[in-house]
Amino acid sequence: MNTQRWMGRQFFTFYLTWGIFLPYWTGWLVETKGVSISQASLIMSLGLVARGLSTLFAFPYLSGKFSSKTLLNGMAVITLAALLCYIPVNSFNSLLLVTLLLHIFYPTLMPALDSAAGVLVQKGLLKHYGKSRSWGSIGFVAAGMILTVFTGKFGDEVILWTLLLGSAAFVCLGLMPAPQVLSEKPQKQPKEKAGMLKLFRIKHFSLVLIIVILLQSAHASYYSYGYLFLQDIHAPKYLIGVILNIAVLAEIIFFSIADRVFPKFSAGALLALSALGSTLRWILVFAFPNVVVFCFAQTLHAFSFAMGHYAFMKYLITHIPNDQIPIAQGLYSALALSWGTAVFTIFGGYLFEMEPRYAFIGMIACSVPAMLLALTFRKTESA
Repeated sequence: MNTQRWMGRQFFTFYLTWGIFLPYWTGWLVETKGVSISQASLIMSLGLVARGLSTLFAFPYLSGKFSSKTLLNGMAVITLAALLCYIPVNSFNSLLLVTLLLHIFYPTLMPALDSAAGVLVQKGLLKHYGKSRSWGSIGFVAAGMILTVFTGKFGDEVILWTLLLGSAAFVCLGLMPAPQVLSEKPQKQPKEKAGMLKLFRIKHFSLVLIIVILLQSAHASYYSYGYLFLQDIHAPKYLIGVILNIAVLAEIIFFSIADRVFPKFSAGALLALSALGSTLRWILVFAFPNVVVFCFAQTLHAFSFAMGHYAFMKYLITHIPNDQIPIAQGLYSALALSWGTAVFTIFGGYLFEMEPRYAFIGMIACSVPAMLLALTFRKTESA
């Protein structure tokens, strides 16, 4: 089996659905289900809280009980079922309940895939993480291109149907053969060996985790309100999907060259560069609220997201033992991609209702401290 190709295919299909869900779902709730921006913000923020609980506790626990393949397949099936539940519901309470169910399982596929990739790299079965992950970014772009055509022709209602179709495709892929090591049940580990507290005794782990929490939280306004902001600055509707995907094109380029260009860069140096790019990105969006500058700022996603994620994976693969990878991924997903983002989604929603561009400049409250901490880490890791 070509493991590189298998991992790339899994990343592609999952991020095909994520490229629909992440930038469009808040807008879909507002435009199709008729909730207000503040209600949609609350629904998505509470969903992120549920996602954090799931990835912090349920995912590491289940990773110790079931093989990676079983976990991926099970979570994919439940995700598809949860999405189907959106069809009949319209009230705030029912939308909140379905969103909570969805966030328990769907986003957990992300750390599950990264954990699988980390194990394959450590086992010598996957040579280039960045190359496989770039296919995820390609899937994200493909989703935006598809939605640009279909939302322009059929309206925002089509967002749910394309997400259902992509999720069904991911379920079908799960039925195909996978690398044998991912079908092996994990060996039972003593609590003191596999416990979460042991991670925090690994050199610099706590500091790196804080940095990536800040870096990923800085994307809260972009993820939840980027679609609405583009409408506010009068971007042509048929181009919004293209504009959003400029960021992912930059991400693809980064991941495709990262293993070749940045092998000698330390994790600390990469994190500092990521924070610098993030800060510049949000300043530009705030200072120049027009489509052209927004498009240019999108290229900085290669720094603000891709480089930060790559730096964390570099640190993880180098310093974290194999049996601790799911726990580390669970912490990263819960604290960086869920709870931190949830807090700043609410903060960004408050700022957005005051003035849309305030939601973006507010994100430097994350990126500037991240840069200072990353520079500190860079000095200590080389000491």
